[in-house]
Amino acid sequence: MESPDFWSDQAAAKVVIGKVGALRRWTLPYRDARQRFDAVDSMIDEADAAGEEELVNELLGDLARCEKILGELEIQRMLSHELDEKSCYLSINAGAGGTEACDWAQMLVRMYERWAVRKGWKVELVDKVDGDVAGIKSLTLHFMGSYAYGYAKAERGVHRIVRISPFDSAGRRHTSFASVDVWPEIEDTIEIEIRPEDLRIDTYRASGSGGQHVNKTDSAVRMTHIPSGVVVSCQAERSQFQNRETCLKLLRAKLYQKQVQEREASLANLSGEKKEIGWGSQIRSYIFQPYTLVKDNRTKVEVGNIHAVMDGEIDEFVNAYLKEFGG
Repeated sequence: MESPDFWSDQAAAKVVIGKVGALRRWTLPYRDARQRFDAVDSMIDEADAAGEEELVNELLGDLARCEKILGELEIQRMLSHELDEKSCYLSINAGAGGTEACDWAQMLVRMYERWAVRKGWKVELVDKVDGDVAGIKSLTLHFMGSYAYGYAKAERGVHRIVRISPFDSAGRRHTSFASVDVWPEIEDTIEIEIRPEDLRIDTYRASGSGGQHVNKTDSAVRMTHIPSGVVVSCQAERSQFQNRETCLKLLRAKLYQKQVQEREASLANLSGEKKEIGWGSQIRSYIFQPYTLVKDNRTKVEVGNIHAVMDGEIDEFVNAYLKEFGG
């Protein structure tokens, strides 16, 4: 990287930088944990013997930090699949329940945005369809960061809420659903053939914020890949051309993910593996009434602090999934 002609081949340079970044994601946390542990190991007995309680507590805090770093590296080690280290797209769609379901979908958007910030990822809005009364019918976010897909794929499935509906004047308890899908972002260097004759492209007026331009032109784009039935849409950009380019990126990513999943499914069948957790299965229940509890139906992990979960503290569920199902 220090060579004067390092950037003469930008494509090759980016590959090298990516490999260096991947190594640093392992070495830097390990060095941090090692240095903290060595410092604690050299000082803890002396501090304890001298009765320096404040220092002992500080050292114990550093030891807990070491344990957390090593735990995170253990989870990261499980993310060894072909696409795990990629950035990703996460979409949320309101299910059965009308306005209540649209509001629930909006709550999930807030939860995932806060989770992504906690993970240090950048978040961009790709597409959004508002609900008729409140909330959203559907929304797609772009998570940009290391291992975003590896972690976020654990959230794919149907999420169920039980609560006293704020839209029911009688104060009755309602159950609603929203589905989450996740697919990886792929580099331009990966070739996915998309023939123009296989595409149906529809344009329409975007909705929501974005200024007068958004509502006066057919800038939003919906793209359907006819052979596979995959549909993607984008209205976040200001021009139809930009939205078309984003749709093509989304479509390439979904088709590539489909290829990888089919290949992995074939290998799983050959090895006799019978593990199926996919779209349409209820993976988690969020109960607000008559008690508060979030329960993952796959791993049986339960958390009583539902408000912390809705503020983005979902790593306990994600990590348990990765440990049980191997990423």
